[in-house]
Amino acid sequence: MGAATAGSLALVAGVWGALTGLLLPRAAYRFSVPPGEPWRDRCPAGAHPLRGWLGGARCAACGSARGRAEPKGGAEAGEARSGAVAREGRSGPDGGEGRSGSAGGEGRSGPDGGEGRSGSAGGEGRSGPDGGEGRSGSAGGEAHSGPVGRAAGSASAGRQVPSGLPLALVTALVCAVLAAATGTRPELGVWLLLAPVGVLLAAVDLRVRRLPDPLTLPLAAAALALLGVTALLPEHTGHWPTALCAALALTAGLFALHLLNPDGMGFGDVKLAAGTGAVLGWYGWPTVLLGTFAAFLLGALYGGALVLARRAGRKTGVPFGPFLLAGTLAGLLTGAFAA
Repeated sequence: MGAATAGSLALVAGVWGALTGLLLPRAAYRFSVPPGEPWRDRCPAGAHPLRGWLGGARCAACGSARGRAEPKGGAEAGEARSGAVAREGRSGPDGGEGRSGSAGGEGRSGPDGGEGRSGSAGGEGRSGPDGGEGRSGSAGGEAHSGPVGRAAGSASAGRQVPSGLPLALVTALVCAVLAAATGTRPELGVWLLLAPVGVLLAAVDLRVRRLPDPLTLPLAAAALALLGVTALLPEHTGHWPTALCAALALTAGLFALHLLNPDGMGFGDVKLAAGTGAVLGWYGWPTVLLGTFAAFLLGALYGGALVLARRAGRKTGVPFGPFLLAGTLAGLLTGAFAA
């Protein structure tokens, strides 16, 4: 394949990625809820139903793209706890000061006089036993500070409306490099169909540390089915039985890690491993090992950076899905170039 052909293919794939990436914000917004809560069905302002899963998150009826505080049960479960004016502040036994946040949530200081401030949506903030400062996020839920200051909860990040531009740029980049590495081989179509789903999963996991079943399970099934069809086409360079075995092996390996340390390896990561294992296994076991190693290495580097920056402790959980997907991309690019 000539340089001009490769460049044109990468350009077309990049345009495909940008267009599909612009369709992801609504799904990212609706899926970004804490574990155990239903998917969002209201617009960011909470005033109108939000239908469909593709497109922007801005409400067509009211034009709102800014979220508001909701009670724990959802937009219609009750009255938001925060008001337009500051609520009550209570001091602790040592005279610590409690201040409400910008939306009027309640702040309480801890037994050592630490200061507690609520977040912008009126959630309750409480300081820990060591007098550290605790601030809740914008979700209106309660956040307790610990030794590493885990103030910004997943609900706060999930209620922020995702922007379409970053999702479009990332998806475009992923699709372009996959096209450059794979060339005109038929499996490129599979990679371009699966890439937007991977970007969406990474975005949701980064926001709320959750990998939705409606995305992970169809991803695995689609990867195996599409690769099975690709194996029947001429000029492919993969091996479908190895893809199936790799999906089972990687799922079993991460499931074992989940049993040993459920806080460190979530069950959503286990289900995601079925899809990533199938993709890596298409190019053989060396690609599976490389992609898996890259995923754990990237996750370890990220966790280590948080510890050095004093933003996390050694036992603080981090979302592993984005690193599993990034490692899969690294292994896939290597396998495609080698093939």
